[in-house]
Amino acid sequence: MGINFHNDENRNSYTTRDADSSWKQTINNIVDIKKITNALDIGCGGGIYSKALSDMGIPSVTGVDFSKVILEGARENCKDYPNITFKYGNAFDTGLENSSFQLILERALIHHLDDLYSCFKEAYRLLEENGIFIIQDRTPEDCLLQGDRNHIRGYFFEVFPRLAEKEMNRRHDSSHVIEKLKDVRFKEVEEIKLWETRKVYETKEQLLNDLRNRTGRSILHELNDDELNLLIEHIDHSLAIDTDIVEKDRWTIWKAVK
Repeated sequence: MGINFHNDENRNSYTTRDADSSWKQTINNIVDIKKITNALDIGCGGGIYSKALSDMGIPSVTGVDFSKVILEGARENCKDYPNITFKYGNAFDTGLENSSFQLILERALIHHLDDLYSCFKEAYRLLEENGIFIIQDRTPEDCLLQGDRNHIRGYFFEVFPRLAEKEMNRRHDSSHVIEKLKDVRFKEVEEIKLWETRKVYETKEQLLNDLRNRTGRSILHELNDDELNLLIEHIDHSLAIDTDIVEKDRWTIWKAVK
């Protein structure tokens, strides 16, 4: 099954939240944002993190995505940000000029890719000398943590072990990511762990509705409607609280310098 990023039904699936302050603080801790004037968000989706980069003070932000439908949602989401532009392209061939960015972000992208070397080589080409490359994704270890009131994703794999196998097959080990970065000649490679707040729900029903709509969760497109309802029932019964649900995901961030 899987998500179809080119289906108009998914146009706004990745536009419905804002980047949390925990993410912005982490990026500020590892990048001197004041020195960045031109940033690129590859695999920008609905523009959530393109907006975040702009809000952090970067004067010019470009978002690239391989789905024209998703880009339509991004442009609408960022319509009040004249300093953000969007371009159709992909992680292997953005069509942008050499050495034209000081910062590149690839968030929640590389688990969709098999060829990390070509992806990283394109980022290397696009960065200025000493430019910074930020990759954010989940390793298998990040994904397969137990489900609880904060780590909602963990319940997915408890109910449907085949989803855990899917995650294991599509997620890259940190050592593999680091190896490919070094193969492309990136230097000063660092690894950072982040528990990022995904969203705060005032009620449990808001969370369940988000799950019901598969909002921003490509893994849930592996389930049919009956399976999704079974998962929602399990999460409903597992969460004893009804209010102030703070959903978090654990991520790995890799920072590298050209």
